[in-house]
Amino acid sequence: MQRSVASAILVGIKPMSTIARPWLGFLVGGLIAGALDLTAAYISYGANVPRGIAAGLLGPSARQGGPGTYILGILIHFFIALSAALVFYLASKKLGFMVQHPVVCGVFFGIAVFLVMNLIVLPLSAIHFKGPYTLRGLIQGLLVHMICIGLPISFSVRRFSK
Repeated sequence: MQRSVASAILVGIKPMSTIARPWLGFLVGGLIAGALDLTAAYISYGANVPRGIAAGLLGPSARQGGPGTYILGILIHFFIALSAALVFYLASKKLGFMVQHPVVCGVFFGIAVFLVMNLIVLPLSAIHFKGPYTLRGLIQGLLVHMICIGLPISFSVRRFSK
């Protein structure tokens, strides 16, 4: 009797592994993209990168800041990565092809993030960076944004939107 009652209660309930949790797509994608991008920045520019990120909010003097400034830079970086992932997720709800074609859409989304960061965010930040850009820096930045930001976000949103 108890077994049939338990079976009746569980009828129609999906196991946790099969329940779609679309919000996890942007959360996981944003965290992976943030970690990969920060790692690429450490490799290219050194361990002071988070202070440079904080300088975008606090001004150039943040580059000499302490541990609090360092942590703030990391938090800002992940906030930006999660925001980008949320934009992709929300756009994919209206434009279904973004989930159906994660490679192409992820690459183009990475390019879009690169352009927004370099043409809007950095010039409007407290460091007012507007260039000049080197060809090597542009190519490296585009590749990092396509591979380390666009693709993880697009694949995560695709994976968790099923």
